[in-house]
Amino acid sequence: MTDSTRVDFWFDPSCPWAWMTSRWVDEVAPHRDLDVSWHIMSLAILNENNDVSESYRAFFPRALRYAQLVAAAKELHGDAVVKPLYDALGTRIHLGQRTDVDAVMSESLEEVGLPADLVAYAPADPADKPFEFEQQLRASHNSGIELVGQDVGTPILSLNGVAFFGPVISPAPKGEQALTLWDGVVAAASYDGFFELKRSRTRDPIFS
Repeated sequence: MTDSTRVDFWFDPSCPWAWMTSRWVDEVAPHRDLDVSWHIMSLAILNENNDVSESYRAFFPRALRYAQLVAAAKELHGDAVVKPLYDALGTRIHLGQRTDVDAVMSESLEEVGLPADLVAYAPADPADKPFEFEQQLRASHNSGIELVGQDVGTPILSLNGVAFFGPVISPAPKGEQALTLWDGVVAAASYDGFFELKRSRTRDPIFS
């Protein structure tokens, strides 16, 4: 396969499924001609009017803070910082299983060379400071949702303008398996009439 593939990837930093799919894209990228753009979305925004369990809703404030941090970094420092910041956050959130939000944000900003004061754009109490870039965060979120519809989660993957929720994978495949899966998804996206292929999950996220 020699044609370049335009890839747009929407993620919530807190979503373990998005994290594994993003690692798969990273595995594939050196072996395929990909033009990848990374976009923030938010599970908190996606579910703000949905009937979800109290335990799931309790997760949203923490998840929203991470999404707000990425959105603010993008607006103030450009698209180029989005993926490195996602990598730094995700390594701590998913591989490290860290829940100390302020420390995770501060360490991640330091790792990628971004100003420490960006944490002020993701306050623990929204009453402390209204989120300055809420409109931009919602616009980024909606740009992905408009491609696939509301009945989805993260990640959203768009290939040359054809978008799907997922793929939902565990663990992220490596080597030839990663490339085989990628080529299959690209082939599915090439057919305008392909919409859905699904089975129930039989395992939890496996980070490797």
